Amino acid sequence: MKIKNNILSFAGQDIYVGIDVHKKSWMITILTEETEHKTFSMSPQSINLINYLRRYFPEGNYICAYEAGFSGYWLQQELTGNGIRCIIVNPADVPQRDKDKRNKTDKVDSRRIAKALRNGQLEGIYVPKIEDIENRGLVRTRNAMVKNQTRCKNRIKSLLNLYGVAITEDQVQSYWSGDYIRKLETTELLGPTAKASLMVLITELKGIKGILSQLQIQLRELSRSPRYRDKIELLKTVPGVGLLTALTLLTEIIDINRFKKYDQLVSYVGLMPMEHSSGETIIKTDITPRCNSMLRYVIIESSWTASRNDPALIMAYKGFIKKGISKNKAIIKIARKLLCRIAHVLKTGESYSLAVVQ
Repeated sequence: MKIKNNILSFAGQDIYVGIDVHKKSWMITILTEETEHKTFSMSPQSINLINYLRRYFPEGNYICAYEAGFSGYWLQQELTGNGIRCIIVNPADVPQRDKDKRNKTDKVDSRRIAKALRNGQLEGIYVPKIEDIENRGLVRTRNAMVKNQTRCKNRIKSLLNLYGVAITEDQVQSYWSGDYIRKLETTELLGPTAKASLMVLITELKGIKGILSQLQIQLRELSRSPRYRDKIELLKTVPGVGLLTALTLLTEIIDINRFKKYDQLVSYVGLMPMEHSSGETIIKTDITPRCNSMLRYVIIESSWTASRNDPALIMAYKGFIKKGISKNKAIIKIARKLLCRIAHVLKTGESYSLAVVQ
């Protein structure tokens, strides 16, 4: 800190700011290179933090960090837009003592972030552009609505089973079609109160179906945009990858070139093997809990199809089975291979080639 002619200046000094973000307030910890300024609560508005830093640490080099969570990326974007460096970190990557785990408070969390930031122990996650965030949000919304539809169907089936309403063979052939739903609406096998419960669930199901139809139209329009059109056509040459899977891959990965090595992409998706070793004890698992759940799901689903259509992957899958590896563990290994091939397609712009051993 320098004081010239009664003017305070922190020019050339780093000011570290740890932010514990919540909906109604933020807990802020500010550190200089040598000292801790203070920890305090602040209203959740970026301009308040910006003004505070410029008032008490004029001309300083501000470096902020907060954990990824419900608040998304907007705070990072606003701070960066005002010339303040800000990174978003994975909560699991912030160093934590056992004492901090047992005495977890907002103050403790913000101080942990600030101290780790000053010590150079934090690495920011990838921050996508606004357009990429919105496009990914549309795909994720569709995925959430599919889950809602499945839950609603299960509730209807449970209600029918509860009252002994059987589903005939001809109904199974058109399961959950418009005709089948209309038959459910006209069934007379239930009493008035049970029928009322059924109608509520059917109304909910029809509403979700309508929303999914709208989302399908919007996703098709998105797939035809210059940003995705050619890449989707490339990805559709991969066995097991259709329009929705291709859109999921593109909107979740966003930029394949940010992964310099295939192992980095495999780790990001959550297909990297995990090992715990201590002395003579070695515990290995085929999959890590740290993952992008949507990407991992679509890759594994696609792998089941690819393992039946790509000769090289068919051979690899059968080889794993012959070694005594279970089907579920074998498909994880196939998923790693398939993911690397998808990355190759995206990086090179070349169509997928069958029977090419990676």
